[in-house]
Amino acid sequence: MSYPTPPILWRPSADFIAHSNLTKYLYWLQEEKSLYFEDYQALWAWSVEDSAAFWESIWQYFDIKSYTPYAQVLSDDPMPNARWCEGSTLNYAEHIFKSHNAEHPALIFQSERHSLTEISWADLKQQVAALSQYLRGLGVKPGDRVVAYLPNIPEATVAFLAACAVGAVWSSCSPDFGANSVLDRFQQIEPKVFITVDGYQYNGKTYDKIDTVKRIM
Repeated sequence: MSYPTPPILWRPSADFIAHSNLTKYLYWLQEEKSLYFEDYQALWAWSVEDSAAFWESIWQYFDIKSYTPYAQVLSDDPMPNARWCEGSTLNYAEHIFKSHNAEHPALIFQSERHSLTEISWADLKQQVAALSQYLRGLGVKPGDRVVAYLPNIPEATVAFLAACAVGAVWSSCSPDFGANSVLDRFQQIEPKVFITVDGYQYNGKTYDKIDTVKRIM
């Protein structure tokens, strides 16, 4: 059975393409690697035919800061056992804030209960720093597990980045999960810290989760 070709919903303008991150990356490849690709399909073909070279160029293009070097970009093991940049050590939260600026907000948030709100990079960084300091005060160390029972709210981003800043392993569940579903995920990683809400609102209705949280605890 054949299906009609769907219509093109959006096509970037020439100006949009000229100022895109992908175009900047293509220019960088020409200048730094002497690699020229005629179009996106040619770039894509190279990225899958020489994955190690492609991902090393991405690492270099975005100026990834690593405290120890990697031995090689990609191990010889077949997928899904391949190991990437083995030996390198870096912090995701550090890279998130590396290019912060005052011109654009870090987060734009709106919900049923809150009007459209912007959170600046400075405010986000201060909140992440405060929570990461609190986690360290609780004794959280790299490799410890921090878990959260949170909806998709700015505080969830703050908690995630704070856990990353400390070097903790992060896992989260939406508060519409029942206790058993949450326990199936969290018990196996034995968390040191549990961050939670007492309820949430959806479609105009408030859902109290106190009893569920008590069961999880």
